[in-house]
Amino acid sequence: MEILNLKGTEDTPNIILDKKNGIFEISGRSLPEDSAEFYRPVIEWINGYAKEANPATEFVFKLEYFNTASSKLILDVLSALEEIKSMKILWYFHDDDEDMEEAGQEFSELVEIPFEFKTY
Repeated sequence: MEILNLKGTEDTPNIILDKKNGIFEISGRSLPEDSAEFYRPVIEWINGYAKEANPATEFVFKLEYFNTASSKLILDVLSALEEIKSMKILWYFHDDDEDMEEAGQEFSELVEIPFEFKTY
C-alpha cells in the first residue's frame, strides 16, 4: 500500500498513514476550507487498509484544535476505522486542554473502538 503523507499547514493537520511501518497519525490543527474534500483520500486509504490490515493497529490522534466541519469528518474517519480488527485509538491532548479531552471522550462513545487517553 502506498503511504499517505499529507504535510500539515496552519489550517490542515499533518496526516501520515504508513501500513509497512505501522504509523497511523493525524496531528495538528484541522480547519480546512472543504473538510469533506480534505479527508476524502484519508477515508479511501483506510477503507483499502481495512481489507488487508496489520495484525494490530494503533491510530494516533494528536489534534490541537478542530472546527465543527472537521469533527464530522473525524467521526467519519473513526467509523471507517471500526471495520479494522485489533484497532485501538490513542487520543492525545495537552494536559490542560479539557475541550480536546472531552471531544475524545465523546468520539469514544460514538464508535466501537477502544480509546486510550494520553496527555503530552
